Order: sequence, then structure tokens, then C-alpha cells
Amino acid sequence: MSEPRPLPHAMSALPDAAEQARLDFAVAFKHLLGHPIKSALPHIYRERAEPVWTAQHGRAPENWQEVGDALSDTSAYRWWSALARAQQEYYVDVTSTVCERQLPELIERYRSISRAATRGTLTLDPELAIPPYQSEVDIHCVPGSYFLERTDDDVWAGARSDLGSFVFMMGGNGPLCDDKGQTGAAFLKARFPDFRATRVLDLGCTVGMSTLPYVDAYPEAEVHAIDLSAPSLRFAHARAESLGKAVHFRQANAEHAPYDDGSFDLVVSHILLHELSCGALDRVLAECHRLLRPGGIMLHVEVPIRRKDPLDQFLWNWDTTNNNEPFWSTLAELDLVEPAVRAGFPRESIFEAEMPSLSRKGGIWLGYGARKAGDAQ
Repeated sequence: MSEPRPLPHAMSALPDAAEQARLDFAVAFKHLLGHPIKSALPHIYRERAEPVWTAQHGRAPENWQEVGDALSDTSAYRWWSALARAQQEYYVDVTSTVCERQLPELIERYRSISRAATRGTLTLDPELAIPPYQSEVDIHCVPGSYFLERTDDDVWAGARSDLGSFVFMMGGNGPLCDDKGQTGAAFLKARFPDFRATRVLDLGCTVGMSTLPYVDAYPEAEVHAIDLSAPSLRFAHARAESLGKAVHFRQANAEHAPYDDGSFDLVVSHILLHELSCGALDRVLAECHRLLRPGGIMLHVEVPIRRKDPLDQFLWNWDTTNNNEPFWSTLAELDLVEPAVRAGFPRESIFEAEMPSLSRKGGIWLGYGARKAGDAQ
């Protein structure tokens, strides 16, 4: 079977033949779970689950929770859900093994590239406290999440995220898995054609896949990126240097970023918001407002988790219960206008838009943002 391959770079964890076969199986398994198995669930719901639930309650299900009550009783859904969780754990195991085998070599590559770095910088903060909504969850079923450090200069979490993101998306986000950043940058160029950025900040950058497109989109800008995870940032720094991109990476909390007021023209994030508690979301949006100069723009690129159909919403919310994404379904129902208003953004400047993906995965990303009052400098 021929599956998409990531574009190798100097920090890539490269699978051997046996590992590649397992990765290809993980991708093929996920394809199968999507079609024909998951694609059959709407028919099963309409023909079996909904009539039974309606007969029991005297009315049809009215929201995604009631749809879930009905569909969850079917063997088809239970089989699909169990297989989906098994596939998630399997792909995490395979990608983890690939990176574990090569960890000493990856650490040496990081050290060599970091010592020779001439473009960007890396600043770590060993005293940084990881907030509990991150530290207490193995996000995406990854042991230790993004914060596991077992040796000096550990980059395992970053390497696994780099390889794992490609496998998780089945190659659909492009060979560098940078579709979110590419799509966000293109959206900004189209919506704000006269906007110019001299300093850009990416919040929750992980390994910088979505950060690098802004280096190309705003070639005159100084690009900064922050994340909580030291292993991810080490990997991100070396990855960016090896790809010839200048980014200043820093270990920091997006709720309290270590920059002066009005430091940036553009603040972005990519699938960060659904990892935040409601309180943290308010604080991050307030921080975006503080960090922006007058006329500056914030843009958050998110998974398109807002669905109009209750059945579709229930199936999208599977990750909340089954894939360690506790805030996923909350964000799907949250009014995002009022938090931005509380943060200080003018109500009329706030937008929520569907952004067509630029990669072969097709579909859309959710774009949410606002523009700070005042004239851009």
C-alpha cells in the first residue's frame, strides 16, 4: 500500500521498514474507520436508533446529547467507538516507538543544530509551572502528553508530535503538516489585504509546524512562538533552523506571556483554544489584546467543531469522551463573541469564519479573531 510520506528534515524521526509498515497500517485503519464504518452511522441512527428513542420518549431527540443517548445503544456505534480508540492508542504506540529508538541520535541532532543556529533563538524556563488543565491530562492518549522529560535535552515529545501529526491527519495537512498555518496566513492576506506585520506571535506552537508559514507570509516580520513544552520547543527550534526559518521560540504560558504591552502586530494560534479551560480561554484572549498594538489582529485557527446537525455534533464530540479532549465539546457550544468583548476587542471587529483548507485534506478550519481598536502603526 502506498501512503503519503512526510517531507524529511534534519530532525525527522525516520521509521525503518517494519515501523513504516505499521504506520501505513495505522493510516489505512483510520481510513477504514471513516469509510465505510463511520459513514454508515447516520443511516443506522435514522433507521434504528432514532425510532427506538422516539418510541420510548414520545418525541424525537432534540440535541446532540439525546442523539448520543440513542446512538450509543447500537452495537454499530459501540464497535466503531472501540475501534477508533484502539486505532488512536495503536498509532500513538507506533509513533512513540519510532522516536524512542532514535532518541539519542535526535538529541545529538538537536544539540548540533542548536549550537550552530544563526537564524532564530530558543529560551527555556525550567521554573515554568504547567497549568493543571494541561499537566493532568495525557492529551490524545499520549503518555506524558507534551511534557515528558526523562533525560537531558529530551526531544521525544516533539519528535513524536512531528511524526504523529502527519500520521493522525493521514498526510492530509501536507508533507510538512503545516496546513493550519498556511490556511491562516492565506485567510489573513485575503481578509486584510493592506495589513502589514513587523512582529508576529504564535501561541501554543508545539513543534512550530503552523508557525513557519508566517515567516514566509510576512517576510519582513520578526516571528516569535511560545509553548509550555520544553521538549517540543527544543525540537521546534532545531526543526525551524534546519528548514531555514528564523523563529524565536520561548517556553511560556499563553495566559501570561513574557512580553511588553503592544509588542506584536499579529497574534495567532492553531488548535489551541480547544485545549483550554473556560477560565484559561478568557485569560488568553485578554493577553492577546494586551500584546497587540493598536490596529493589531488576533487569529485563532481551530478544528471546525461547531456543527449544525445534532448527530454530526455528537460524532464530532467523540474526542471529548474518548480521546482525552475534555474541553472540545465545551468550545463547540461556547459563544466566542462575549469573551473577546470582555478581553477589550470592539464587538464589530470580532469574526468567526470558515476557512477552506489549502491542502489535499479538503474541508475547512474554523477561523476566530478580532482586531484591536486604533490605527495600525
